[in-house]
Amino acid sequence: MPEEIIRTLSVDGVRYSYRVLRHDRGAGAAPATEPALVLGGALQGMYGWPQMDDHLGPAADVVTADLPGMGSADPLPPGPSADILRRAVLGIADDLGAPRMNLFGFSYGTAIAFGFARRHPERVARLALGGVPVHIGAAQVERWERGRALLAAGDQEGFAALAADALMCLDPERPVYRRELARRYVRRSFLHALARSPHAADSLHRALADRPDFSGGLSGVPALVFAGEHDTVTSPERQREFAATIEGSRFLTLPESDHWVVLERAVEVAELVARFFTEGPPASAPVSLPRQAGAPVGRTR
Repeated sequence: MPEEIIRTLSVDGVRYSYRVLRHDRGAGAAPATEPALVLGGALQGMYGWPQMDDHLGPAADVVTADLPGMGSADPLPPGPSADILRRAVLGIADDLGAPRMNLFGFSYGTAIAFGFARRHPERVARLALGGVPVHIGAAQVERWERGRALLAAGDQEGFAALAADALMCLDPERPVYRRELARRYVRRSFLHALARSPHAADSLHRALADRPDFSGGLSGVPALVFAGEHDTVTSPERQREFAATIEGSRFLTLPESDHWVVLERAVEVAELVARFFTEGPPASAPVSLPRQAGAPVGRTR
C-alpha cells in the first residue's frame, strides 16, 4: 500500500497543508523522477486527483495540496494572492527537501505553477500546464459576474449550474466525450465544495476577480502545454500562442474534450503527464495516447 503523509505549513501566518503519496518501490529503489506537485482549480483540493496518484505514483512521489484559500487551508488575506501562493509552493518544496519538483497545473493552478516556474526556474524539473486561462473574453466575464451575484444572493444551486455551463462546451455540433456525465459531476463538485468549506465562496470570488499574469515567457524549464480541442474558456489557438512564449515547449490538443479535459480525458491526461515527467518532451510527431471508447488519439500542433 502507498504511504500517505500530510504536513501542515504556514506562510504569513496562513495555515495550509500538503499531501505526499509514496509507493513502495522495493528495497533501495528510488523514484524515477522528482516529486510531482499537482495544482488544480480554485476548489480542487488535495484529494481530487486519484488518476494522478495511480499513473504518476509508480514513478514519482505525488504531491497534492490545499493551498491558502483552498479546501481545509486558512482563507487568504485581502489583496492580491499570487505572491503568497507562490511562496506556499516554495514552502512545500523546501519542506520536502526537494531541490527540484515536477509541476502540473490545471486551469486556475496554471497561473500558480507558471508564476512559480518564472521566479524559481532552478526549482522546477519539468512543467506541464493544461487548460490555461490565458484570455478571458467579455462574455465569460459577464457570465462570472452573474455567478458572483447568485452566490451573494445565497443561490448555490443556481451558481453551480451556471459555473459548470460556463466551463464547458455545450455546442452539440462539437463532440465532447462524456459531456453530460462531466457536467453533472462539475455541478456536484461545486455544491460539495461550497457546503464543506467556509471560505469556498471567497476563493471563487478571488479566482474570478484575479487576472492571472501569463506574460514574460519562460526559458530553461522543459514544458508541455495541452488543451481540450473545444475549450471555450480560452481557445486552443490562444493557448498555443502562450505555449510559444515558453522556450522549447510543446503544445498538444486532446480530441473530443473542452476545458474539463482532465475530467473527460482523465486517463489520457494522467498518462500524458506521467510520460512527460519521466521521459521528457513529446516528439514532434503526433503523440499516441490510450484510447477510450474508440476515440481518436491526441495530436500536437
